[in-house]
Amino acid sequence: MKFSKVLVANRGEIAVRVMQTAKAMGYQTVAVYSDADANARHVQVADEAVYIGASKVAESYLSIPKIIDACLKSGADAVHPGYGFLSENTDFAQACLDHAITFIGPTAPAIELMGSKRLSKIAMIQAGVPCVPGYEGDQQDIPFLAEQAEKIGFPLMVKASAGGGGRGMRLVHQATEVLEALKTARSEAENAFGSGELILEKAVIAPRHVEIQVFGDTHGNYVYLFERDCSIQRRHQKVVEEAPCPVMTPTLRQKMGEAAVAAAQACDYVGAGTVEFLLDQSGAFYFLEMNTRLQVEHPVTEMITGLDLVEWQLRVANGESLPLQQHELSFNGHAIEVRLYAEDPRQDFLPQTGKVLRWQPATLPQVRIDHGMLEHGEISPFYDPMVAKVIAYGKTRQDAIRLLARAVEDCVLLGVNSNKQFLVHVLRHPVAIAGDTNTAFIAEHFSDDVSLHTQKLAIEQLAIAATLLGHSEQNNRYWHTGVTTALPVKLKYDDQIMTVKINRDAANVHVEYEGQTCHLTIVDVDTQHFTYCVEGVRRKINYILNDRELYLDCGHGNVVIEDVTYAPPVASELVGDGKIRAPMDGAIINILVNAGDTVTKGQTLLILEAMKIQQQIKSDVEGVVDEIVGQVGQQVKKHQLVMNIQV
Repeated sequence: MKFSKVLVANRGEIAVRVMQTAKAMGYQTVAVYSDADANARHVQVADEAVYIGASKVAESYLSIPKIIDACLKSGADAVHPGYGFLSENTDFAQACLDHAITFIGPTAPAIELMGSKRLSKIAMIQAGVPCVPGYEGDQQDIPFLAEQAEKIGFPLMVKASAGGGGRGMRLVHQATEVLEALKTARSEAENAFGSGELILEKAVIAPRHVEIQVFGDTHGNYVYLFERDCSIQRRHQKVVEEAPCPVMTPTLRQKMGEAAVAAAQACDYVGAGTVEFLLDQSGAFYFLEMNTRLQVEHPVTEMITGLDLVEWQLRVANGESLPLQQHELSFNGHAIEVRLYAEDPRQDFLPQTGKVLRWQPATLPQVRIDHGMLEHGEISPFYDPMVAKVIAYGKTRQDAIRLLARAVEDCVLLGVNSNKQFLVHVLRHPVAIAGDTNTAFIAEHFSDDVSLHTQKLAIEQLAIAATLLGHSEQNNRYWHTGVTTALPVKLKYDDQIMTVKINRDAANVHVEYEGQTCHLTIVDVDTQHFTYCVEGVRRKINYILNDRELYLDCGHGNVVIEDVTYAPPVASELVGDGKIRAPMDGAIINILVNAGDTVTKGQTLLILEAMKIQQQIKSDVEGVVDEIVGQVGQQVKKHQLVMNIQV
């Protein structure tokens, strides 16, 4: 089972991360890429790269024949699947075996068993692993499932058996909601996973989400590498991940670790896996699922143990025994991770696409940033919008969370909106700092957070914007040294048009807006940084100026301000005009109305999908559908017209 060349059947940060370890161990590396990724960072990092098709995942990264062909072309004799895509696909694991290619992961039967929430739960019950009471049988008609729900009681979780990431999952509070929850969960599961099989579980309210990292080898050895707490979630998707768990005790750690090992042994597991549990306030824990791959959050385990989990994967896949036994494993300190996404929290975390004008990861001691982004890259509509994983290590949890918030702030991402401010606010929330969190944390504490709503710019930010927009060569219309008359400048931010009065004398700038004033002194300006002094305090801000559009890296993250002083007047975009446009790049997957239909304001007209997220496109007026420009299956660009509503 010896191999020398590893093909990474993935993209982005995980492909880069796997290649770094593989190279350090002396292996040759091969990347695969689609049309959208022809110039991606993971392609540049690899020793060789093979083109595998169009940008759509079904035609490239999810095509088993194309991945196998890439191995044969490049001479790769091993495949690391990363996470996502084909990492938990039994057919892919078997195809590798059939072609004498080492699959760096568990066997196909183990993947198949743990890929089914229903079958894996049955196996866990048989193995003595604690499970949430519920129904995991094979009788799947909706009326029967509704009867089982009544027997289990409420609140109740409906879950897609083949699911993950919160898709196909519904929390049901009362009997009247059951039928609708079953139908929508099944429909979503069929669309997302190709299987409508469901399980039912008694809801564990506000638990912690604690997972155990396990490893097995081909010699029958098993260990657990302690736990990770992933309790801060949004819609069942992890936001903050940390190790160790803040409320863990040595006794509970051993019990959960041994239960996780029992789960791995039950399916003859080989390689890296993660057994996820729900931990309630009494200390009882219940099996949730097993992920048969490397986890997105594996770096926090690496930082507290000093181990390289990808190295362990490669060694196990090459037939070696586990490098350490359970009694030899230990950890020190604390590590916390967050995921920086190209998404807009103010628009219900809508994925963002487009050109990245500047990406500059933070550079701080004890901070690790895993990313697949080039300094001037692009966020494609075809893939997950994660830009980077930001991880910080500290001697204590307080050290780690304080450093991580600073590291996120120090990351510069300009050109697309991001969840940067949201992450910083989460990390600096008193409850998060105290570690007293559960899976309901964001729902309970963040509905009114400023990062989730449109914000007004502070007078200092307006002064910076007016200064930089007027300082550029192409926008120097109102800069004349010695002018003492304040000149009006119109700035646009989101849907707000702000007229500020600006006066400049040499290096001094004075700005007035709605009774507020700001005086700043220019210290230094280059094409990326602006250093200034305001009220005796010297500050520095990152920016990019693109013609009349200014991208500022301030507290809001990526703030875009446009100089519209000399732009022709336009009708207010706040008033609906019936011209329905795509809010992002994506594919139309469903059209819910027909030409001639009468629609109301706020009615859902069509469903757009991008980066695995479905977005409902609603009417902005009351009227009649005059023309449907888009069609199901069509790939559309941001702002592209898809439907006309006659008012």
